[in-house]
Amino acid sequence: MRRRWILGGMTATALATALGGSGCSILPTQAYLERRDWPLVVRRPSDLPTDAPRDAPATASGRSKGSVLLVRTVQAGPGMDSPGLQTLQRDGSLQIGFYERWAVPPAQGVDDDLRRWLAASGLFAAVVDTGSRVDPDLVLESELEALNADLATMTARAALSLVLSDQRGGVARILLQRTAAATVKLEGTDPPALARAQLAAVAAMLRQTEIDLANALHP
Repeated sequence: MRRRWILGGMTATALATALGGSGCSILPTQAYLERRDWPLVVRRPSDLPTDAPRDAPATASGRSKGSVLLVRTVQAGPGMDSPGLQTLQRDGSLQIGFYERWAVPPAQGVDDDLRRWLAASGLFAAVVDTGSRVDPDLVLESELEALNADLATMTARAALSLVLSDQRGGVARILLQRTAAATVKLEGTDPPALARAQLAAVAAMLRQTEIDLANALHP
């Protein structure tokens, strides 16, 4: 009986030594990484002027400012349905963050931003979404083509394809078809810097969208 107790004690001591006594452990020691969700929210600064040409005819200006714009849901281009922050590595490979993500998929975030931005631009009497019962004068369709950070060029890029049509008169007439794109210089390569630069690129892209729409309405 005593021998069995001694052997059991020796076994327990050896196990304790293997697990912790020597300073080593068979358990993983990787630090816990907390997931961070970055809000994809930008707003039009109130001090930005409306980009309608100053010499535009009064009739054209009045017609556009009295029109209702329907902004259809922004579609997600290839790869734009994943919420992970996207980084183009220097070797050309694409890294999609697992722990660093947008709070919503990029197309969804840009959809909200675009509608608020255009509503604050003063270009239209009203800006409505797909669920509205108001008959629109103009319809904007778009697709988010890019939102990423490029480490090779140290820039963040956002791109949105646009199709603006005039629905008045019962026949759709295309007023604009192009891609609004913007790049912003990266201030660093850590996740907060990558997120800040991409948000700035989205804001610059929406600013370009506003300019493109104003020019289409006031040729």
